[in-house]
Amino acid sequence: MKTLLFLLVAAHTSAAELPPLPAGAFTVVVIPDSQGYLGLGTKIEPKSTNPVTNPWLENHVKFIREHRDDQNIVFVTHVGDIVEKDREAEWVIAKQHLDQLRGVVPFSLTVGNHDMSSKGDAHLFQQTFPAASFKAYPWYLGSYKHDRADQNVSANNVNSAQLFSAGGLDFIHLSLECNAPDDVLAWASQMLTQHAKRRAIVTTHMDLGVIDKPKATEGYHADPQGRMRWIKIHGARGNSGEQLWNKLFRKHANLAFILSGDQSRVTTLRRTDTGDHGNTVHALLSDYMSKGGLRLMRFLPAENRVDVLTWDTTNHELIETMPHKKEREHHQFSLPYEMRPAAK
Repeated sequence: MKTLLFLLVAAHTSAAELPPLPAGAFTVVVIPDSQGYLGLGTKIEPKSTNPVTNPWLENHVKFIREHRDDQNIVFVTHVGDIVEKDREAEWVIAKQHLDQLRGVVPFSLTVGNHDMSSKGDAHLFQQTFPAASFKAYPWYLGSYKHDRADQNVSANNVNSAQLFSAGGLDFIHLSLECNAPDDVLAWASQMLTQHAKRRAIVTTHMDLGVIDKPKATEGYHADPQGRMRWIKIHGARGNSGEQLWNKLFRKHANLAFILSGDQSRVTTLRRTDTGDHGNTVHALLSDYMSKGGLRLMRFLPAENRVDVLTWDTTNHELIETMPHKKEREHHQFSLPYEMRPAAK
């Protein structure tokens, strides 16, 4: 009934209005793939001589800064593909915008396939957002480390952990690189175990999408969709979404949400699974064509519910439809999530 009430209220809210934040609620913001850069050398404008810009990412960060208080934003995560081309010109712009979150709200950055080489070399990401630049923040728990020679792979904030609390609830969040290998998963498992009393959220780049790699272009939006069984990074070492679930996600009782991107032609997808300990795990994909869509996850502890809104920070309206997901229910919906014991 309460989920229905949210949908009815949202349905009667003007698309140009963001429904007010309910009393006692707090918001986790999810920035989808932000690889939509404009200007010199970019995919969108290859012949342009204009300076490189990213107006959509700029608007996302502006929204977060301006609405941190009225939306009670307590954490921000980016699902990866921060850039389109792994080159300095785009990383400079990404840093220019994302650094504006420092000192404003705890946040994490996930490394997508466009943010590194196919072998996992993420040196430009590491130079732009090194672990050392986060160590002063009390919410930054740390990042995966290894002693191999290839320090450009997986280490130095490519996989990271954060802590935050809101509404009387304590959370741990992990950002895991695209197709994270087994050594990274071992670290992630250790983090989740050490903080088993905290509620867990994981962001990784590839989880939900087209299940098997399409053999034709139309398959990227028309083929069966669910937990992915193919990879883009790390070769034989890389783990698909299905492997991540079986090797890591399903094993931890405190895990409640898996957030991902990567699949622009799928755009949005969700599924709910039961972990090995009987816990409910919601998986949410959001990749809004690298443009206006920003995910707002509103946690309502008193209602044991999370309202998920998709707000266009460029057009200032709720997203009602997209080319590959036309129904409103794909973009504005509610999920059950127990945060308060039922009254006796």
